Amino acid sequence: MTKTEAELTPAKIVAELDRYVVGQHDAKRAVAVAMRNRWRRQQVEGDLRDEIAPKNIIMIGPTGVGKTEIARRLARLARAPFLKVEASKFTEVGYVGRDVDSIVRDLVEVSIKLVRDEEAGKVRPRAKESAEERLLDLLLPRGTGRSFTDRPGEPSTASEGSNPTREKLRQMLRDGKLDDREVEVELTDDSNPLMNVLGGQPGIDESALAGLKDMFGSFGRKTKRQKLKVPQAWRALTEQEVDKLIDHDAATREAIRRAENAGIVFIDEIDKIATKAERHGADV
Repeated sequence: MTKTEAELTPAKIVAELDRYVVGQHDAKRAVAVAMRNRWRRQQVEGDLRDEIAPKNIIMIGPTGVGKTEIARRLARLARAPFLKVEASKFTEVGYVGRDVDSIVRDLVEVSIKLVRDEEAGKVRPRAKESAEERLLDLLLPRGTGRSFTDRPGEPSTASEGSNPTREKLRQMLRDGKLDDREVEVELTDDSNPLMNVLGGQPGIDESALAGLKDMFGSFGRKTKRQKLKVPQAWRALTEQEVDKLIDHDAATREAIRRAENAGIVFIDEIDKIATKAERHGADV
């Protein structure tokens, strides 16, 4: 746990929530205490930690009073993965609908994206510098006699000695004077129409679908060359460099840890599937 998380006492959590949600003091206090107890659980060593399970909270109130916003802001404050699901979309096994187990998979996916975005923010300055160098190489290849002012396909009108320096080209790039130029970059094509179609079909087993994605992914990613304007190419190259700099194995481990110990699942519309105690028989 970071020092910031250690300093998040219930009083400070409630004060932070007060900035976004009016009233609802009892609900804010309940979630603040629950969040603090999660932090305390992480301080317990050994097998005893597994014996301490976080408690669930039921927030009851009409639409618009801030139930979802309290949970969402709490997750953002704790840098925890947050997932909102509708209870009516999750049905018993054997009926049309999503399996409840998919909540866990969805939460882990949210956690992976959250951690990746955090790691990307840390390495983005370095990635942007590397992308800038690659973009300069595309605009003015090293060792060539062509000036960057020459149009593709036209003979060079400048000698090797009279070419603008790389630093001058860099400054023009940063000033936006080359934004109208186009360069050809190699992009990764992650699209898979078959997976997109299967993923949208009801009744498809999600674990089997995940296995298919892994199998197709093991064949390697396709790449394609595409002409882009300089600003678009810079962004694309930066994302490629970010992907190279991130330790994906460590990020995945951290994402799983957060999903297990700090994940927040907000189940909405429970009242639509709840039945009265005096009713009997199976409900479909």
